[in-house]
Amino acid sequence: MPGTATGPVFQIDTAQSFQGIDGFGYTLTGGSATLINQLSPSVKTALLQELFGNDENSISVSYLRLSVGASDLDPAAFSYNDLPSGQTDINQDKFSIAPDKKDLIPVLKNILAINPKIKILVSPWSPPAWMKDNGATKGGSLKREYHESYARYFVKYIQAMKAEGITIDALTIQNEPLHPGNNPSLLMLADQQRDFIKEALGPAFSTANIKTKIILYDHNLDRPDYPISILNDPDAKNTSTVQHFICMRAM
Repeated sequence: MPGTATGPVFQIDTAQSFQGIDGFGYTLTGGSATLINQLSPSVKTALLQELFGNDENSISVSYLRLSVGASDLDPAAFSYNDLPSGQTDINQDKFSIAPDKKDLIPVLKNILAINPKIKILVSPWSPPAWMKDNGATKGGSLKREYHESYARYFVKYIQAMKAEGITIDALTIQNEPLHPGNNPSLLMLADQQRDFIKEALGPAFSTANIKTKIILYDHNLDRPDYPISILNDPDAKNTSTVQHFICMRAM
């Protein structure tokens, strides 16, 4: 019969549930936000409606990923607490999301006006350079002495975005933790991510009453041993302040 599909037949059993899906989407980079904001108002409105609207002409993006600070697709590397060489700010007194207020946050507010239910996941490419053992935005590892300060950095970020009307649903602790070759980037081995969660980030979220999910191993799918090794640690797995673990790769 004309119009009849051929090929495999898929049957959906609504009586069984497996892994949940929070949504479908992509990354909104700082560079993308800048380009979107350079569009004329009518073109920008039409584009965002096509991406995030709920009508038949929209693709209805339901999940959005942001970088915490710069990604490697921003014009330059930056964090929310960049300091001159040799200076530190343990208490994060100089923390500021001001770099995002020019383009990224205005675009996000436009998106939320179209779809207030969209879920937002965030990922850092690098901590501030002064927290790293190489003192640079590219590569290096987080110094253990700055675990609590870096946890405070994430708390301040989530709170600052909330003050802008932007709720962060989930946080991956490091973009591509085994690939320190981009600028910015960071090498974070599984034991380092484990210790950061259970010793600093989990307690900091609990103290601040942060409900944002914590997601493990934001990288490729060929290293299940990385998140499993963290989940096998009882102190990390059973920390009441860690709301959620997922092995995933956000493209």
